[in-house]
Amino acid sequence: MSKEFIYTVKRICFDESYRPSDNTRITTNFANLARGENRQENLRNTLKMVNSRFNALANWDNPKGERYSVELEIVSVDMDVEGSGQAFPTIEILQTTILDHHANKRLEGIVGNNFSSYVRDYDFSVLLLDHNKGQPQFSIPDNFGDLHGKLFKDFVDSSTYQENFTKPPVICLSVSDNKNYQRTENQHPVLGVEYLPNESSLTEQYFKKMGLKVRYFMPPNSVAPLAFYFCGDLLSDYSNLELISTISTMETFQKIYRPEIYNANATAGNFYQPNLQNSNHSLTQIVYDREERSKLAVQQGRFAEEHFIKPYRAILEQWSSNYAV
Repeated sequence: MSKEFIYTVKRICFDESYRPSDNTRITTNFANLARGENRQENLRNTLKMVNSRFNALANWDNPKGERYSVELEIVSVDMDVEGSGQAFPTIEILQTTILDHHANKRLEGIVGNNFSSYVRDYDFSVLLLDHNKGQPQFSIPDNFGDLHGKLFKDFVDSSTYQENFTKPPVICLSVSDNKNYQRTENQHPVLGVEYLPNESSLTEQYFKKMGLKVRYFMPPNSVAPLAFYFCGDLLSDYSNLELISTISTMETFQKIYRPEIYNANATAGNFYQPNLQNSNHSLTQIVYDREERSKLAVQQGRFAEEHFIKPYRAILEQWSSNYAV
């Protein structure tokens, strides 16, 4: 029988008073927004953008565009490998809650949305880079992403997850700038027009090992498709309001982090290739240091190697070899 890890879920509100905890990955997108002299203005403007976009998409029975607002909680998952009380921060995700001010109700949104993981930092910023150092041709290490995928599935299948969340996670990411996307005839009232990629990416393969499929949709009045990673049926397992909570949150973040794609001044056409060098875009009024974020990913990968991969290697390898899907 496979060893059982102990998971602990911690929550903190992402509002204009938010300050990152000491355990938060400093490259986590929402943590990056909450630092520096503009931190409170950044947070306030980000939340305004989320609420405005939500009301624009949920426009039925909402004539003034002020019926709803979104509350965001940062969910941190710590993992105790040995049952000793020593926990390592494995995953950080977001949970949305929808406030219906007309009906005076709180509605559960979607968990996932943003996705952060120290082990993923290790895989992409340490293991993958070290594997390709001095190599004439890029290649992927054997079993790349296997451990991370099994750890993620183990958490989602755990009693801790079931006690805290009612539905499986949906993670929403940017499209890849080294792939092409073809518009289809399939259209959803909230998710928008579906796009199909010309080939599978390393990110797709990595998330597949986490048990997640991907579909690409460009919501109404968006300028580029988003990547939705999910298990089950994205279109029927979640309500329109739940989907809108994810779209409004993650499209807002992408406008800040990837303005060349998501705040572009031209809308994706039938054939679309994202371009991070696109100069025809607008900037939000929100300060975000993308260069700093990419540098810190390597540091965090090394942190995971030192405090998780190396100390627990034997336990993790044995657990992984015995893990049954």
